[in-house]
This record gives sequence, C-alpha cells and structure tokens, in this order.
Amino acid sequence: MGRQQGLTEAKLGALADYENGDALDDTEKLALRYADAMTDTPVAVPDALFAELKKRFDERQLVELTSAIAWENYRARFDHAFGIEAEGFSEGAFCPVPV
Repeated sequence: MGRQQGLTEAKLGALADYENGDALDDTEKLALRYADAMTDTPVAVPDALFAELKKRFDERQLVELTSAIAWENYRARFDHAFGIEAEGFSEGAFCPVPV
C-alpha cells in the first residue's frame, strides 16, 4: 500500500535507523518518534514531543495518527498473545527491525 502512495525504497530502507538518515523529512521523523513512544511499555509520550506534534498536526490529524499507531500496536500484541505468525504475504518486502 505504501508503494502505491509513493513511498520510496529509500524511505522504507531508512525506517530501521530513521533518526540518523536523511531519507525521511522532519515531519515523518516526528511521527515515527511518536510511534516509538506509543509502543513503549508503559506508554511514555513526553510533553515536549506532544507539543511538537501539535505544532505540525491539527487535532483531526493527531487523532488519526494516534488511532493508526494504537491500532497497529493492538494488532501486534494480539498476534503475539496468540502466537500468530506471518503468513508470507509480504515475502521480499521491507520489515525493518529497529537497531
């Protein structure tokens, strides 16, 4: 789906070390920082990070971004709890693991 929306191979490849690369712009990096913070256990979104998000995204965008991140966390935790493994639908696709 990302490729259909113009997501490049360079951006996909940069995800694992997004803070240190230049393939992603500042807004994309900010959204990824937010996703990282929401994925921590326990969830820890610093006030400074949320303040920065509010400068870049309006209220509706923040709700949508937060919902998307929360939904992916839900799915991942659900799958792990039930031992659900990948079905191989994305063979050869990017699935970078953070360093």
